[in-house]
Amino acid sequence: MKDAANDLGPATTSEQKARTDLAACHRLSYHYGWDDIVWNHITARLPNQPDHFLLKLHDLRYDEVTASNLVTVDSDGTVVAGPDDINVTGFVIHSAVYSGRPNVNCVLHTHTRAGIAVSCLEDPLIPMANDAMMWVDNIGYHDYEGLSDDVDECNRLVASLGESSALILRNHGLLTVGRSVAEAFVMMYYLDRACQVHLDVLQTGQAYRLPPRDVQEKASKQYRKFWPGNSEWPALVRLADKLDPSYRD
Repeated sequence: MKDAANDLGPATTSEQKARTDLAACHRLSYHYGWDDIVWNHITARLPNQPDHFLLKLHDLRYDEVTASNLVTVDSDGTVVAGPDDINVTGFVIHSAVYSGRPNVNCVLHTHTRAGIAVSCLEDPLIPMANDAMMWVDNIGYHDYEGLSDDVDECNRLVASLGESSALILRNHGLLTVGRSVAEAFVMMYYLDRACQVHLDVLQTGQAYRLPPRDVQEKASKQYRKFWPGNSEWPALVRLADKLDPSYRD
């Protein structure tokens, strides 16, 4: 393993916050079981350099990520600060979103069991329960094209996401975006739980009840009035500190 504690130089206050939030996000994702050994990616756009984003070293597990060992990547996929050890699929997926969505500051991609299962179903995610209502008219679908290592896929990914807050990568997994790390994390929490409920209900084999379409749309609009993560993130950071505060290093 490469030296993960390389000195990346002094960070501005805003960059340090982005680094700390992103490191906490990795540790919390590990806690909730969203990690996949060293695979998958969570990134954050640098506040003062919108064409650069932070990415973990490829060979680190999520529970090894700290604020100081995140590397900085530019829009061409070049590592400009830190060891040159990144996963190309992380660059392709995330750079595509940042290029096409200037309002996005964090991208979170997972291979959770429930997310993969729903991504393999022919029908879209069904708004069966309260948590799923935030995805009514707020989620995209992207057909599987193999491993995401082809930059030609970038434009298609952005088109599939559109202005939505989430993307189901068919036969692959889930992706959420946010104006902050907090928002992207909380979006993933509720998206993954909506997928779990979806599968739980289908497994009963019984007929399920859906709210009328107008009620679904009403609930979706109600959710969009809030900024997800504002209330939850301070509590989640306290949890990350309680589990292992070394992510702040």
